Amino acid sequence: MSKAIVRPDEETLVSLLQQGEAQAFNTLYDNYSPALYGILLKIVKVEEEAEDLLQEAFLKIQANIYRYDRSRGTLFTFMLNITRNLAIDRLRSAGHINRQKTDNSDSYVHIPDSQTSDLQHEYIGLAETVEKLKPEQRRLIDLAYFQGYTQTEISEEYDIPLGTVKTRMRAAIQTLRKLLTN
Repeated sequence: MSKAIVRPDEETLVSLLQQGEAQAFNTLYDNYSPALYGILLKIVKVEEEAEDLLQEAFLKIQANIYRYDRSRGTLFTFMLNITRNLAIDRLRSAGHINRQKTDNSDSYVHIPDSQTSDLQHEYIGLAETVEKLKPEQRRLIDLAYFQGYTQTEISEEYDIPLGTVKTRMRAAIQTLRKLLTN
């Protein structure tokens, strides 16, 4: 029989997840799915794809929870990276590219509902923290994590050397990590 879980702290939640506790996974989904869905929707721009990707992301998170290392970031960061990578992989897939060529453009019009409208950094509680970054760092974080750009794409789009993009991204992430842990 499953143990009742009432909003455990992150360390306890991860421990229960790594033990295969079903209720812990339900708690994880309930607490993080709205934020991850918002990010997916912002990247893929199609509700059905975002919903499919959210399910894939949670399956992948569940399968890889044993890889989570607290010293490398928060549980949310771990989940965000898995989710973001799935979305970017989907955007680059041949099937997605072909669908874009053949689909009617009307299917890409998004009419926001009350649950998903204006999903931005503030929805996941990062707005105030991200605002503390330097403007160049804020722009990179927004492009990479909320708009789905790769570091190479950022380099090409803004005519910045790839090494500079990587250095600035690393500095921004380190600053965010410090701000979030204090």
